[in-house]
Amino acid sequence: MTRVAVVGHVEWVEFLHVPRLPDRGEVLAAKRGEPRAAGGGGVAAAVLAELGAEVDLFCALGDDAVGDTVVAQLSERGVSVHAARRPEPTRRALALLDAEGERTILTLGERLVPRADDELAWERLAAADGAYLTAGDPAACRLARAAGVLVATPRVREELKDDGPALDALVFSDADPTERAWARRLESGARLIVSTEGRAGGRWWGESEGRWEPAAPPSEAQDSYGCGDAFAAAFTYGLAAGSDVAVAAELGARHGALMLTRIGAP
Repeated sequence: MTRVAVVGHVEWVEFLHVPRLPDRGEVLAAKRGEPRAAGGGGVAAAVLAELGAEVDLFCALGDDAVGDTVVAQLSERGVSVHAARRPEPTRRALALLDAEGERTILTLGERLVPRADDELAWERLAAADGAYLTAGDPAACRLARAAGVLVATPRVREELKDDGPALDALVFSDADPTERAWARRLESGARLIVSTEGRAGGRWWGESEGRWEPAAPPSEAQDSYGCGDAFAAAFTYGLAAGSDVAVAAELGARHGALMLTRIGAP
């Protein structure tokens, strides 16, 4: 069985369905969806478990009831959760889903990230075939390098600069100006730069270069939440399992498209 770790952040997300985003001062009726343990780390861990990987998630949560629920929900999905508990509340978020399936996210509270001095089972990283990194302090990011393959999102930002770990791949959304800017700043620290382009597919460059074609969603597209992290998780799984970049990218594209058909996190 392929072993993949996720080092990152988890948020408790409530999904609200709205016909469109409200105008300033407007009152608009919303329909509540199912709340999920999500965020970049939560989405990636769930996708990897669905792929059949043995998954270790290293994260930080508040020492509260929401944190307990996050652990229980992800554990039920087959994820081994290694969570440092903090006195701050678990970060929450509201995801507004409009009629076209686009999501707009409002976060509540500080993002909690794992730290290398947290008493977690960090030694398990050395036995992992791959790891996906979404958040952590600089030392935790370096610990993630113990995995066979290390893939990261530029949302980690400053922690990947200077003495950050060498990356096998940096995956970002070309549609996100912030991710695009940080990918340029971090490019020298990665063997491969992987740019997702939504309905246009995407491309990679670095040690090799190429493109992949978009995958058709298996049913009607409903919600874009988590598509990028679903792509990155499946891409990481492909590399960790020994696939070449093109095959890993195709696997990522299929799971990003699958995420479009789901309402909420996986």
